[in-house]
Amino acid sequence: MKRKNFLVSLGGIAGGLTAYPLFSFKRPDSASQSLLNNDLINQPSSRSEIMKRIGIPLKIQPVFLYDLPVRREATSYRPWGGIIEQEDVNNEVIRIQEELKKLESHADFPVSLNPLLEVNSDDKARIACESDSDVILLYAAGNGRDRIDMMTNSGKDVVMFLRHQSGPVYLWYEIVHPRLLRKESDEYVYPNFDIEDVVVDDYNLVLVRLRALYGLKNIRNTTILAINGVGGWGGLTDNAKKAINEIWHLKTPTAEMTELTSLVEKKLNDSSEMKRAEDDMKEYLSDKYILSVNAKREYILNGFILYHALKDMMKKYDAEGVTIRGCMGIGPHVKTTACLPFSLINDEGLMAFCESDFVVIPSGVLMRYISGKPSFLNDPTLPHHGITTCAHCTAPRRMDGTNLEPAHVYTHFESDYGSTPKVEFHKGQVITNIIPDFNSKKWVGFSGVITDHPFYKICRSQFDCTIEGDWKKLLKDMRGFHWMTCYGDYLQEIAYATKKAGIEFENISEQV
Repeated sequence: MKRKNFLVSLGGIAGGLTAYPLFSFKRPDSASQSLLNNDLINQPSSRSEIMKRIGIPLKIQPVFLYDLPVRREATSYRPWGGIIEQEDVNNEVIRIQEELKKLESHADFPVSLNPLLEVNSDDKARIACESDSDVILLYAAGNGRDRIDMMTNSGKDVVMFLRHQSGPVYLWYEIVHPRLLRKESDEYVYPNFDIEDVVVDDYNLVLVRLRALYGLKNIRNTTILAINGVGGWGGLTDNAKKAINEIWHLKTPTAEMTELTSLVEKKLNDSSEMKRAEDDMKEYLSDKYILSVNAKREYILNGFILYHALKDMMKKYDAEGVTIRGCMGIGPHVKTTACLPFSLINDEGLMAFCESDFVVIPSGVLMRYISGKPSFLNDPTLPHHGITTCAHCTAPRRMDGTNLEPAHVYTHFESDYGSTPKVEFHKGQVITNIIPDFNSKKWVGFSGVITDHPFYKICRSQFDCTIEGDWKKLLKDMRGFHWMTCYGDYLQEIAYATKKAGIEFENISEQV
């Protein structure tokens, strides 16, 4: 389902709160055990713990900006706003601190909140700028445009929170657009701060922005091991490398295919490794949600050997993710396919992507951090009549970040070799689909609802979904090739993150 807003009472500290949803309902951190024993995850007990294991917390510096007016007779001395006396300051500090506690509890991603800074001087503004933080959460109650300039020029992201109904009205609720963003002109003046960084009353939208910034921070601190080298679909490897280095700053160490095949061969000749793979296979196939097995047990067993080899290499290269260039051609060398191992790795909260397609992999990494759920790299089809089909032979089963979807085990479709789960995606599930372009200049996205998990003669894991929005415009504006899909609606976060990264984002689902 789409995220719903629920009222979270703040104790009646401000008029109007009983009708205003300040916070979204927190996504539950229900049990989410790692599917198999492994060195990198160590059986996490919840999705939030999985996130913490591969995600660096977003460091937030809250700042309360105010300036008490000094009375002057027979002239205008008091600007708009409810922060007029020291008592107002004291009450607002308490209010903000209480809201920050709720903000932290509602964040479904790791955050680290610094103590609230009260800023009413340039010196205190400098302290905020020099704080150990990634983002300044600015409560802009009173005068201080120069101090805001200092913060927006600090190299940190700034999210501004303004009050209308959630407490004493803030001065910048009146003048943020003409005096700050446009500085008494008709043009925006800040290169890295605009209206999308300003939120009125609604902490749900604050969390959208912080969630997006968390995703950006972590994609730039992520290592994806590229076995057999970095690639890009359609032979656009140079485009992909440019985006990796100049936009996303992903670390992509490479390893030769011979390193992987030698490791697999060694494990195939090691009785203890074979027993471990056999035990893991039995555990996997005994799961009541494995509905049928339609592949040779030899292929499945070798899939677990390959899984352990990939995990060993990820550990060696200190990588949170892995991909194999030419993965569909590795069968003769590893006696199976990478489909099942990639599925297992994604289900553990790590990342595995097909084909070393770094045109689209960054979108999967970004969405993985933003959503806290695995991303499904897939082949799209032609949108028509408001629907489309997406499919690939490998897919995560823990698509909601917690529960394993039912699955059948089949061979890889095109080769009829190896083993892969055919995931039965949840009918009625809202999903986000991201469509990156080849040049990393414009992405397209839309939300939809899964209507079926059919069994067409195409890649094994497949779903039909609706297209929320103008499907004919999607048809015209499609670009790139591979899509990325995750459960839930994260279009707002993706739009905010891509803008910060310098990529245009077209949200088809806004055009309803």
